[in-house]
Amino acid sequence: MTHTTTDQPARRQSGAIVPVLAFAGIVVAVMQTLLVPVIKDLPTLLSTAPSNATWVLTSTLLSGAVATPIMGRLGDLFGKRRMLLTSLAVMVVGALISALTSTLMPMIVGRTLQGFAMGAIPLGIGLMRDMLPREKLGSAMALMSSSIGVGGGLALPAAALVAQHANWHALFYGAAGLGVLSIALTLLFVPESPMRAEGTFDVLGAIGLAVGLVLFLLPITKGSDWGWTSGTTLGLFAASVVVLVLWGVMELRVKAPLVDLRTTARPAVLFTNLASIMVGVSFYVVSLVLPQLLQLPKATGYGLGQSMVTAGLLVAPLGLTMMFTAPVYAKLSAKYGPKVTLILGMLIIAIGYGAGLGLMSAAWQSLVIAVVLGAGIGLAYSSLPALIIGAVPASETGAANGLNTLMRSIGTSVSSAVIGMVLANTANHVGGVAIPTMHGFRVSFLIATGAVAVGLLMALFLPRNRPATKPQLRASSEEEAALERAAEVLGGFRGMVLNADGDPVARAKVTLIDHRGRQAGATLSAEDGSYALAVPTEGAYVLAAKAAGHGPLASSATHSGDDRPVEVHLALPGETVPA
Repeated sequence: MTHTTTDQPARRQSGAIVPVLAFAGIVVAVMQTLLVPVIKDLPTLLSTAPSNATWVLTSTLLSGAVATPIMGRLGDLFGKRRMLLTSLAVMVVGALISALTSTLMPMIVGRTLQGFAMGAIPLGIGLMRDMLPREKLGSAMALMSSSIGVGGGLALPAAALVAQHANWHALFYGAAGLGVLSIALTLLFVPESPMRAEGTFDVLGAIGLAVGLVLFLLPITKGSDWGWTSGTTLGLFAASVVVLVLWGVMELRVKAPLVDLRTTARPAVLFTNLASIMVGVSFYVVSLVLPQLLQLPKATGYGLGQSMVTAGLLVAPLGLTMMFTAPVYAKLSAKYGPKVTLILGMLIIAIGYGAGLGLMSAAWQSLVIAVVLGAGIGLAYSSLPALIIGAVPASETGAANGLNTLMRSIGTSVSSAVIGMVLANTANHVGGVAIPTMHGFRVSFLIATGAVAVGLLMALFLPRNRPATKPQLRASSEEEAALERAAEVLGGFRGMVLNADGDPVARAKVTLIDHRGRQAGATLSAEDGSYALAVPTEGAYVLAAKAAGHGPLASSATHSGDDRPVEVHLALPGETVPA
């Protein structure tokens, strides 16, 4: 096992970290909806068949799904900022390739590289956890998590405006420019996190997960073209089950797996991920239905006859509301916990879709639907990273959030396939052209409501939030903020780091190592020598401490998993001092 923890001094915080990381999240999310305004024209623009043109969208989805958990793990091992910059750089290269071509294969290559950037979302959340004080962390993670919807919502009107008044390649030049700007801002304002996981990168695990995801998502995205009961579709689904089962068995036997399935099986993580799939389903339904309803001609009897740009502007409040929900989420979560805000968000989504069944006869009604759903989806999305981070060790933040982001992507993929099938099967065919019907739109809204109901059931199974009863410290530095966040969690280890004379040692590195030899947490002692570390689960641990000018110390300790903290004072050099 390779030890990769870095002890470089932490750089001073900047107030620009949160907006810069959120901007990066919005930029990569733009890639998902960049081509929505020109979807119907892609076969002509690329001189290919409609079935081939769909690969331009499918390739981005598949690469994003594969890259997200892998980049999260690489960030835990080698630095989240480094991997964030890598993701953005790959995206810029992909955008430039797409901007310089009008043929199918280079376009697919470019779009595949653009999807690679989706890993930036969990990396940004991980950086925020590692560097921000407690009072800023809730709203910051909420904004970063919501950036997926914000970027997608804001991209629609902007892309429609560009596509309507300029050459469609300008979409990719614009995306590349945003990527370069995001890289520059990250280099200037975002320091690297000192937190590292121990171990090596699980190459076989990455390959197995990539193959399994592609085999699973490919028939979902192409099933309507191939036929849901065709041999190709069913064969790929069967192959995905076999590969993912074998991959899971392998991951359970590896010392440093790509995804810690034991952690993933904890109720807090498992039910959060299941709820994430349902939130992803509900989010994508409104993105598919409202633009079509708004742009259908009034001659259909139910279409609202709006232009491409106007339709985009009417749907844009979906993303804007999600962005403005972040500070509201922070206040609600601080008082009631992320479980309650997740449930509240899902209830608002259900109300939005339920009311939407009767609000489809005017453009302003679409605006109301977008605002209500944006508020609900914003609260739900904002709750997810807080629930994940509260249930996993700090060293696994990137990988765990990457898996959670993947769950949302699976939800949007399933939503796209199911809603596409519903709209196609309920469409009226006029002159060889399939026109979606109001019945199809309403069935789609009912499906979204059902998905939210299932997600709400999953959320109810989440462990009860425990209110923090211990006094809060005032964080004045990155080190004290890390100590403060650990102190928020009931239980765990805490104590003092002392020298041989019994005096406190500040800025000593204290690392928590589990029974498998993996880092389960790390912090720096405060100015008064105090430290606090949360434990991911009950069991035996080793507390390793070291500081400049002192010899290292390793001490065994056991935690029963209850709410009571275990106090362990660490003397450098020397033996553990009983509390």
